[in-house]
Amino acid sequence: MDKAELRQYVRGKKRAMTAEQIAQKSEKLAKLFLALPQYRQAKTLYGYLSYNQELRTEPILEQALRDGKRVAVPKLFGEEMRFIYLEDLSKVEKGYRGIPEPVENGPVAQEEDALVLMPGLAFDREGRRIGYGGGFYDRFLAKEPHHPTVALCYDFQVFNTVPTEETDIPVELVLWS
Repeated sequence: MDKAELRQYVRGKKRAMTAEQIAQKSEKLAKLFLALPQYRQAKTLYGYLSYNQELRTEPILEQALRDGKRVAVPKLFGEEMRFIYLEDLSKVEKGYRGIPEPVENGPVAQEEDALVLMPGLAFDREGRRIGYGGGFYDRFLAKEPHHPTVALCYDFQVFNTVPTEETDIPVELVLWS
């Protein structure tokens, strides 16, 4: 399958999930993620706010705040994605394509070693990923390559191989359920 076919396939599988299935898999993956050494060592988490049938990341972000970590989530400024510190997960609004993003434009997070929780539609076991098509994370990581990266996904999002391009930056670790 090419990228467009993979995106269509995964979107269909996600739309077929029940709220209960999403909640169960999200809870299981949150426990796995929060137990990772990468998470435990991180002072800052660059996360994202769940959209549609994505795994629910809000419990992870809330736990990170309780654990004394700084949390930042993406906000788009034209073609550039910046991570904005967020202490109150309710201070968000619909942004690009209806994806939740911070209401405020700052403060902008600038920690080159922050752990990045990566979204995506399809992954392979080597960490190659197919995102949603905007290239925002690839451009961000090309500018800031020292971030450790982890992706969480459903089992049907993991393939033996996914088609990639030179500009696609792989994820260091993919966890699925």
